Amino acid sequence: MREWSYTLALWMVMGLVGLGLCNAAHALQVTDDRGVTVLLSAPPQRIVSLLPSLTETVCALGQCQRLVGVDRYSNFPAAVRTLPQVGGGLDPSIEAVVALKPDVVLMSTSSRAGERLQALGLKVVALEPKTHADVRRVLEKLGILLGVNDVQRIWRTIDADISAAARSLPTAAHSARVYFEVNNGPYAASEASFIGETLARLGVQNIVPASLGPFPKLNPEFVVRANPDLIMVGDYNYIDMEQRPGWSGMRALRDKRVCLFNRDETDMLARPGPRMADGARLMARCIADKLATHTPAQL
Repeated sequence: MREWSYTLALWMVMGLVGLGLCNAAHALQVTDDRGVTVLLSAPPQRIVSLLPSLTETVCALGQCQRLVGVDRYSNFPAAVRTLPQVGGGLDPSIEAVVALKPDVVLMSTSSRAGERLQALGLKVVALEPKTHADVRRVLEKLGILLGVNDVQRIWRTIDADISAAARSLPTAAHSARVYFEVNNGPYAASEASFIGETLARLGVQNIVPASLGPFPKLNPEFVVRANPDLIMVGDYNYIDMEQRPGWSGMRALRDKRVCLFNRDETDMLARPGPRMADGARLMARCIADKLATHTPAQL
């Protein structure tokens, strides 16, 4: 009887240990861009995203249905527009986020809400893609977090589509000098920005050097002196461009070589996320269209 009791106790202990190992096997951890390692017992089923590029990445991984709330700027894909909005990504409504009972909150490293949410017991993962390499890295991290296995296939498709957009351009376009304005400060996308990386992949030349930082505010005279062959800008920022001192005489404005993007297109271009290939195709089509009637000698 004593031996049977011992055996029964041993089985119970082994069972508990086995259960612990099973739970451990399903547990996961992700180290975010703050250097913080976040532990979860299972892939999160209720997610609040406070950065549009992260929202789009969750959906690109086929997990849109796990989103239960987003920031006010997350507007793609269309399905997320019906979700509760919890305010801006930098300063969301803490009460609104908590009320959604998320398993995890995704946010940028610059958000001011992380510590407060963590103090309330919520899991927070801070990721902020700024380059093409970051987009791949964030895709992989969210793939781990969400338990998605085909992340590399998704990345290979994005990368291949950017390369295809580059191949669609004629060799003559490679001599084109491009100015990409992100805001009418004027703020520009330099060679160091993810937009600049896309332009480089397309083979055109960016007039704003990396040494000025990713998105520098420029002296308007800098652009006049650079005299770009082609300008890329949101249509709402273009309105007063020709009225800026000296700008009407620039080659691109004089010859109407301006790529105008509507708000949805500008959103797509401005977000370092899974739609980078769509942005590359959009820019490639415009470059080809605006430069089609000009030979390299004319640029």
